[in-house]
Amino acid sequence: MRFFKNKLAVTIVVLSVTFLVLIGYSFKRESKGAIENGVAVALNPVQKVFYGMNDNVKGFLNFVFSFSDVKKENEDLKKKNSELESKSIEYDSLKNENERLRAMLDFKSQRADYNYIGAHIINKTGGSILESFTIDRGEKDGLQVGMVAISPIGLVGQVTYVANSWASVQPIINENIAVGALVESTRETTGIVKGYRDSNNKFSAKVYYIDMNSDIKEGDIILTAGLGDFYPKEIKIGEVISVEEDKGKVSKTATIRPYVDFNKLEELYLVVPTDKKNIKY
Repeated sequence: MRFFKNKLAVTIVVLSVTFLVLIGYSFKRESKGAIENGVAVALNPVQKVFYGMNDNVKGFLNFVFSFSDVKKENEDLKKKNSELESKSIEYDSLKNENERLRAMLDFKSQRADYNYIGAHIINKTGGSILESFTIDRGEKDGLQVGMVAISPIGLVGQVTYVANSWASVQPIINENIAVGALVESTRETTGIVKGYRDSNNKFSAKVYYIDMNSDIKEGDIILTAGLGDFYPKEIKIGEVISVEEDKGKVSKTATIRPYVDFNKLEELYLVVPTDKKNIKY
């Protein structure tokens, strides 16, 4: 009996210890799982932040490494853009020059009884009040004082001084220049075109000594009369902007707007008659 009691006690003790070990082991596993789960939950937002930072860092590093390529590409684009702008300016310049030359050829073909010497303007005197041009042609090129200067769109003026390799040209808005006038609409040869200075000290041109019976009016086109073969006939001078009678009602005076923009003029042509026997410069 006693043996059985001891054996039963030992069995109970062994079972109890085993049960306690199993409980401890189970609790340990559950605790570990709970801890791991808690740590995972706690670290999840942090992991997201680090993953986001990692993506940003990668993007920044990619930008840094590709910056030199982007900079070079930008410089190449700027260079190409500059080249295109230069070509555009060059094209516009050549186009304008071609148009001027074509207009001059048309002018020359209509007036084959004259020769023409092209010249570039190298200086302008008088500042805002234009007094004269200096051109790159002179005596060695056949120029003489008194020769007429024109552009494809109208009368420029007259040569007033000639040196060996350059000359001075006074425009028709200068008070020293005078030329006979022809009214295109009525074909009247009346009046003298001269430069004048208005109340604002600005130069323009007027047609003086117009006959009182003249039908000249605002909007009429004034041409060179071609008297004495000094100026070629029918070169455009300007457009009438106003007409007034003098106080004594002896004649009329017309103010005109010259066709040539003297401030923008770059080149001109000197008119040389093929037959100079009746012309005394």
